[in-house]
Amino acid sequence: MTKTKTKCQNKNKMPKQKQKNIVHRPVMLQEVIDVLAPQPGHSYLDLTAGYGGHSSAIFALTKAEKGSVLVDRDEQAVEALQTRFKDSGAQIMRGDFLSALQELSEAGKKFDLILADLGVSSPHLEDAQRGFAFSLSGPLDMRMDRSQELRAYDLVNASSQEELRRILTEYGEEPQSGRIASAIVSSRPIETTGDLAAIIARAAGFRSRHAKTHPATRSFQALRIAVNDELGQLEQALPLITAVLAPGGRMAVISFHSLEDRIVKRFLADKAGNRYDSELELLTRRPITASQHELVSNPRARSAKLRAAAKIKTKERVEEPHAYQGKR
Repeated sequence: MTKTKTKCQNKNKMPKQKQKNIVHRPVMLQEVIDVLAPQPGHSYLDLTAGYGGHSSAIFALTKAEKGSVLVDRDEQAVEALQTRFKDSGAQIMRGDFLSALQELSEAGKKFDLILADLGVSSPHLEDAQRGFAFSLSGPLDMRMDRSQELRAYDLVNASSQEELRRILTEYGEEPQSGRIASAIVSSRPIETTGDLAAIIARAAGFRSRHAKTHPATRSFQALRIAVNDELGQLEQALPLITAVLAPGGRMAVISFHSLEDRIVKRFLADKAGNRYDSELELLTRRPITASQHELVSNPRARSAKLRAAAKIKTKERVEEPHAYQGKR
């Protein structure tokens, strides 16, 4: 998969684009604050800063923007971050979180608080031209970073039927992957998200007619994950997060589907086992989910799961941190 080199925006300014007035609600904001427990002076690393919702709230408590780093691979989000935190002293980096972590680790950086809010943001889904949503007809794009070459169009129109079936099965857990892959291949060329969604719906047939979700949901998720190498990057990034997490520091990851959550759960469990050489202590025994109050105003939070851990200060076993007891 194509990987975008991380750039420090203090040195490499992006070309100016017309910025939309984007309103983005950060998912589980209070829960993130509760598990990270930001204190004055804490340094903060946001690996998927988006439009700065989580970052702004955490900076209000740490008062330590200088020395903190905000990362995003989307050029529109980076431009918004540059505007929002223009005079804060925070470093803005454009790139995927894996590249950013590699760069920060090589530089020997350490952070007290680290957040990774995975998945796509509302602005992505609400912009038809980005090609993420099956409900809005637009180009088959799905790139979080539009400077990379690989698009959903390329996978849909150039992959073999067997490769498409594998993508839909592995990344979308789609039970009708074979039928859908066959329908896609026989319908090429496919130009738009609307056309693809209609083809998938016809291929799914009566089995999905009365489903609660659109029959294209799993397939669109699978293609998006493949285009952006989301699972591969997450698996490689998690060890680097612990590497740049300061002793006593806290990390939190928000995932939006079972494949991501499974990777995070297994990694944290492995690093927080009852062993002398354990690196982490779990702060959440079970994933935290959004409150009913939040779901009323932000229905997209319904699939979000938050897991968190603290880095052990020494190799000796220490008393287990008090697990967050908020709503789950």
